[in-house]
Amino acid sequence: MSTISKGEVKVKTITMRDAILEALTEEMERDPSTVLFGEDVGKFGGINGATKGLYEKFGKRVFDTPITESTIVAAALGMAITGGLRPIPELQFGDFVGVAFDEVFHKLGKWRYMHGGQMEIPVTLRLPIGIAGGSGPEHSQSPQAIFMHAPGVQIAVPSTPYDAKGMLKTAIRDNNAVLFFEHKVLYDLKGEVPEGEYLIPLGKADVKREGNDVTIIATALQVHTALDAAKTLAKQGVEAEVIDPRTLAPLDMDTILNSVRKTGRVLIVHEEQKTGGCGAEIAARISEHALFDLQAPIKRIGAPDVPIAQSLYLEQFYRPSEKQIVDTVKELMEY
Repeated sequence: MSTISKGEVKVKTITMRDAILEALTEEMERDPSTVLFGEDVGKFGGINGATKGLYEKFGKRVFDTPITESTIVAAALGMAITGGLRPIPELQFGDFVGVAFDEVFHKLGKWRYMHGGQMEIPVTLRLPIGIAGGSGPEHSQSPQAIFMHAPGVQIAVPSTPYDAKGMLKTAIRDNNAVLFFEHKVLYDLKGEVPEGEYLIPLGKADVKREGNDVTIIATALQVHTALDAAKTLAKQGVEAEVIDPRTLAPLDMDTILNSVRKTGRVLIVHEEQKTGGCGAEIAARISEHALFDLQAPIKRIGAPDVPIAQSLYLEQFYRPSEKQIVDTVKELMEY
């Protein structure tokens, strides 16, 4: 870790794993009602190392659970609505949120509404996602778009250490449920993070790179693939604007539409399957609100509609690539 000063703000370069750990530590120190639990999050420190040292620091407020995702999420709900607690459950792999689908889709999202606002549901459910080294069809998925169809839950998908820390702190303080999706490849990504207290509001997209020729909307790991592609395109005279929505619910369409109206061309990139991925909803909203600002059809790049390969060699063809982005942008520029 290195620390430098930018004006009056000191920033340090840390990994996204450490940014998440800092957010958890700071919020548990700030609020004694926070509790953290899940599979191997205690003495082991989590299979991704994002909870390392918390058991030793906070004792019984950090504990391990059996491998039973439905119970983990249901317990978090119960703690929130009856125990006055602010639970931060973690599922070891985000894929297994399906095991707790009823608890997430119905209860976390709807119970406050169903009970006339008599309860708050301050649950932050952490969900590691993404292709990461031959983990296979049931441990490599990105299921976040499924929950865009779930009213009442918020969906956070950070792509940098800075975003991860600021958004996680906001999520933990929120009195409504937040699904916090963390791409496993990004845990080792390094980036600048302020040393002092800061929060990032949910529902505010970030323009990661400005440009005038085409808008690339990307999430999670694909934000960085898009930024690499944008550098390549710049050498060829095409200036791409890269937007990271950061949250899929709420979705900041104002930032997206402002960019689309400026560039007239749109490419949406994500690691989710193309069919029914977040790009489908974003494209639909762009068509509804900025159709006549477009100079070319909206393009999407996502994973193919097949299970993710176990093979390290084959899985690379599942994830969108820089070349795909560059080639698709070139197609858009021909209109």
